Amino acid sequence: MTSKTLTHKVAIAASTNGEILPMQRQLAIAKCAELAALIEQHTNSERNGYYPTAINSLVFVRCNTSRTIEDVSEPLLGIVAQGQKKLSLAQEIFQYGVAQYLVTSVDLPMSVCMIEVTPDHPYLGLKLNLDPAQLCEIIVQTNPDIDRKENSVRGLCVSEASPSLIDCAIRLTKLLDTPQDIPFLAPMIIREIYYRLLTDEQEEAVRQVATSGSNMQRIAELIKHIKAEFAQPLRVEELAEQANMSTASFHRHFKAVTSMSPLQYQKHLRLMNARQMMLAEAIDATQAAYRVGYESTSQFSREYSRMFGAPPIRDIERFRSV
Repeated sequence: MTSKTLTHKVAIAASTNGEILPMQRQLAIAKCAELAALIEQHTNSERNGYYPTAINSLVFVRCNTSRTIEDVSEPLLGIVAQGQKKLSLAQEIFQYGVAQYLVTSVDLPMSVCMIEVTPDHPYLGLKLNLDPAQLCEIIVQTNPDIDRKENSVRGLCVSEASPSLIDCAIRLTKLLDTPQDIPFLAPMIIREIYYRLLTDEQEEAVRQVATSGSNMQRIAELIKHIKAEFAQPLRVEELAEQANMSTASFHRHFKAVTSMSPLQYQKHLRLMNARQMMLAEAIDATQAAYRVGYESTSQFSREYSRMFGAPPIRDIERFRSV
């Protein structure tokens, strides 16, 4: 039997909602149960949040309750081991769950909500930060494909995780029980994870994280600039010149990667940072507005309400009461 035949073979088994699942999907879900059990051992049932590990680029995620979080995601791989997640990027909604993965190629402001979770059945997942230098090394060694025509692709994608990718995540997690093995074995397993991503259906997006001079990398560099200087006035023409693009081309490529215009991207950063300031520093809306670059508090309040569903004061009160 050929590999192509195997790929399309359907297992005589049903998922929780009664549909017949392909054999590979069934195997991936089974492996995720093992991964979830391992993550459970390294997280605290009493605390939501991120759990850094002894492997620098690896972080576990646990959420016992359904709650929306605004965050700026850096280039990373995220695998869902248990539960479901709903993610909003500009006007787009992505919903994914067990045995699926997310790759973000650039820094993206997004809204994330873990759904259908309870303390007895929490959301469990892992994040692995992506290293462009290591990705580039693997690209050069495996399939550089120099003549490939480049297309701008969105800096966020969701796909089914293969059993081999989840197996890598399991082996990487198990290294935490033998810390003496981490310095030697972790880099090898992470390298294998990168290889799996570069041979998967989202290979083009992953490839452009590391491709010098690609549209995505040029946009990524300017995104970092906008992120660092979000309170300053945004001069799109200057950014386009830095990217060696016309203003119209820069707008087109920026929106293809981020689903937002440069000004919309900056506005998301400003409002998210303003919210964090009001929560962490107990400052009022007027102070927050000026600190993130707004000259008009009324404009700040209008745009804040559109993004978060309530005016600043009411939103902060609601957030603190949860």
